[in-house]
Amino acid sequence: MTLSFDMDTETLLLRDSNTSPSRLSTGQYGARAGVPRILDLLARYGIRSTFFIPAVSALLYPDEVRAITAAGHEIGVHGWIQEHTSRLGRDDERMLMLRSLDTLEELSGRRPVSIRTGSWEYSHNTAELIAELGLLYDSSLMADDMPYELLSNGEPTDVVELPVEWILDDYPYFGMTRDADIRPYTPPTDVYDIWTREFDVGYEEGSMFLLTMHPQIIGHRSRITMLEELIQYMRSKPGVWFATHEDVARHAKKYGGSN
Repeated sequence: MTLSFDMDTETLLLRDSNTSPSRLSTGQYGARAGVPRILDLLARYGIRSTFFIPAVSALLYPDEVRAITAAGHEIGVHGWIQEHTSRLGRDDERMLMLRSLDTLEELSGRRPVSIRTGSWEYSHNTAELIAELGLLYDSSLMADDMPYELLSNGEPTDVVELPVEWILDDYPYFGMTRDADIRPYTPPTDVYDIWTREFDVGYEEGSMFLLTMHPQIIGHRSRITMLEELIQYMRSKPGVWFATHEDVARHAKKYGGSN
């Protein structure tokens, strides 16, 4: 069982040159209200988690980065400003990865060992660059429910892939764009039902259960209480291991995951 939080803050909007104060405030909510609530929840249950942070978010909110690190959580790369990875040339993609690694290391005191690309986008160079830069794992692809080895041009990279899935992401259920004709909204009780069903099958299979969440989304009051109920439910099951993504990746590397 491993929880992750993508601290996007305003980066998706700034990346697209959207400087609307009202729109930016929705990202600011993640740092101002969401992160403290999440850290409090994790501390109460003694859970260590993983936060993927765009470098620009880290520069905007260095105190939050330090608070996350001080609480014993892992920090991973989430792009420079959530750039569209699939549109980058190789040299630019490598440069932004390095700048992001350097920035997060400077602010957190530890060099990240992982990456989750912005919006889970990949270029044809991404896997090769992750291996070249010596990262332990990636968490951006969706080929399995279990950890597996990342391939580059059909060749093994020695990098662990911790797969994600939109079903296990809070944004598709709770995200809203006010300019859209349709504004989907799923009640927290329905998301709780979906996630517990996913967890139950994973528990029966003895496999990984990985959630991707965002402080500006899950950090709202009705949703953080749902997450707490989910944690309580999972803790009621014997043998459930709550771990950081790094812990899971190292375990998979030592004992093997899916082929």
